[in-house]
Amino acid sequence: MLPPLTPADEKLLLRFADPESAAVDDNLSAKALSALLDNAEFHGILPIMLRKLRERGDVRLPDDPALQLKLSGLRDQATIVTGQSMLLQYHGDRIMKGMAAEGIPARIVKGPVFARKLYRNVSDRPFTDIDILVEPANLARANRVIAACGFELGSDEAESYRLQEFKWLEKENSSLLVELHGDLVHDTGMRRRLSLGFRELGIIDGEAMDTPAALLTIAIVHAAGGHKFHRLQLCVDVLQGVRVLQSSQSETRLLDAALMTGIELELAIVLDVTGRLFGEACALELAGRIKPDLSIRLARRLITTNTLLRVNSREKIGSRLRRDAFRWIQRLAKARAIPGKV
Repeated sequence: MLPPLTPADEKLLLRFADPESAAVDDNLSAKALSALLDNAEFHGILPIMLRKLRERGDVRLPDDPALQLKLSGLRDQATIVTGQSMLLQYHGDRIMKGMAAEGIPARIVKGPVFARKLYRNVSDRPFTDIDILVEPANLARANRVIAACGFELGSDEAESYRLQEFKWLEKENSSLLVELHGDLVHDTGMRRRLSLGFRELGIIDGEAMDTPAALLTIAIVHAAGGHKFHRLQLCVDVLQGVRVLQSSQSETRLLDAALMTGIELELAIVLDVTGRLFGEACALELAGRIKPDLSIRLARRLITTNTLLRVNSREKIGSRLRRDAFRWIQRLAKARAIPGKV
């Protein structure tokens, strides 16, 4: 369980988490700052917080030996994570060259793409794996390419085909993980209603690649379709995705993408809670464009700012129950007719 935060400390955590907000100027006690660091690490936003503390200057930190030792260790750990991200990127590039050589259309999604396209400081968004997306019909061929690059399958093959998600570990360094996807929605109960695969992303992108609408669609599915709002980093990706839209055309393309892929429920809920967490008016306005049906109204009562902030607090059981209930709403929500899908 994480050290508890006061409501004021939770606001500070969100300021630290927002890549575009100014460095926090508050004079924090060693105990408060240590608790914030623990929460930031759990929520995947520690790199952003460490950058802001560095920009603020160590001379303004509490003169506490235990805190200084802890901060030094976290900074060393962040350096290692950055190196791990670079090594993953290297292997991802190798695998993509192998895919191209075999004539397999593929694209890397999430981690390195988010870091490069959504964040001003690439080091704000390290990643712990490489996600590669292909057409479901190409999964077997793509698996052979990854195996030829020195990786071994770390997940059950039959279950992986069912989920359309294969986990590959580098033979010489099992900390290096590559995930191959045929669809970014793995829950089979949800997939009857929503789907985001290679084909759908190509339609959203049009003639470009990694457009703002496609990136935000991926971030929304990642937060609510792949995971269950288990840490703030998911919403920070969405926040940055909203910020790069920057045009009414991109906003329209995003809403069209939501209709095509069936993620209108997820879009409404993820944008709503992200907007409330970070005070992002554009996210709230976009969420409001989705006509709220019963599933959206129920989900908004479940996925609140506290649901995310208190995932691993004394209220974690309540947060877990709310997030589990949201997953059942996703599974039971009425499937909508999706233009362009067979």
